[in-house]
Amino acid sequence: MMWRNLDEVPADFGPCALTIGNFDGVHLAHQHIMRRVAELARENGWQAAVLTFNPHPAKLVAPERAPKLLTNIEERCDLIHRLGIDHIVILPFTAEIASLTPDEFVSRILVDKLHARAIFVGANFRFGHRASGNVNTLRLLGEKYSFRTEVVHPVVKRRRIISSTAIRQLIETGTVSIACRLLGRPYSIEGMVVRGHGIGSKQTVPTLNLKTPAEVLPARGVYITRTHDLSGRREWPSITNVGYRPTFGGADELSIETFLLAPLEGATPEEIRVEFLRWVRAERKFENPQALKAQILHDVRRAQTYFRRRAGLTASSR
Repeated sequence: MMWRNLDEVPADFGPCALTIGNFDGVHLAHQHIMRRVAELARENGWQAAVLTFNPHPAKLVAPERAPKLLTNIEERCDLIHRLGIDHIVILPFTAEIASLTPDEFVSRILVDKLHARAIFVGANFRFGHRASGNVNTLRLLGEKYSFRTEVVHPVVKRRRIISSTAIRQLIETGTVSIACRLLGRPYSIEGMVVRGHGIGSKQTVPTLNLKTPAEVLPARGVYITRTHDLSGRREWPSITNVGYRPTFGGADELSIETFLLAPLEGATPEEIRVEFLRWVRAERKFENPQALKAQILHDVRRAQTYFRRRAGLTASSR
């Protein structure tokens, strides 16, 4: 169940085990917290719940520092529900919410409205007016209002602390394979397939051109990808270029062009999701379209080798 404001939450909701945060990307560290919430809720016969915010609080209190988001609110909630969470409460972050003291935030929302019996937060959790509350504040308020506070410490993978900030930086520098490991899934973007300039189909290779509202985009370059048709079950191994088409004089707007490595077999999809699996090379200007086409075909062979190896590893692990 998903509620888009506190007024939608039924009066008899709870008791619950709860975690609070923005959870942008719903990465492995977020997943760890949510599985702990779900586990404790099941043990005690409570509801497993998540309280998140829309928009991101920084967009109200410090818009110049507000991060680009890895996931929109719908994507975030879909990913959260898959982790055994029963209920998601989306709290519209307003000036009124921002003005609540830590005690007011806890008593009015977490205790009176959500009937939290246990609250899980990360070690850097801050809340209340001007972020004046921290995990120690929450523990003291837990003693006052009779709920348990659990602080979940940072999750480390391959000597990296997993965070939304670290994942954004990896994606924006093209290091998508490591970003995938920290997310626990490939980073993907979605959008409409739009008409391109027609140059690819005539002079190089035909592509699907993606127009996306995604805020975080991979660095300019060529990537091994997987493309999904959002209106059905079709998917294709693919290779994708993110850039400005310098060989053809450049463009004012960034383009995302995907070449499918398997036959389309049917109508061109209207909406697609592109998963970024591995960096191949930087975008560069070629002497002519023929040289670009030769490079694309070389990139395609690399991608085909990658998918063959992945298929072999999957088969050997069965």
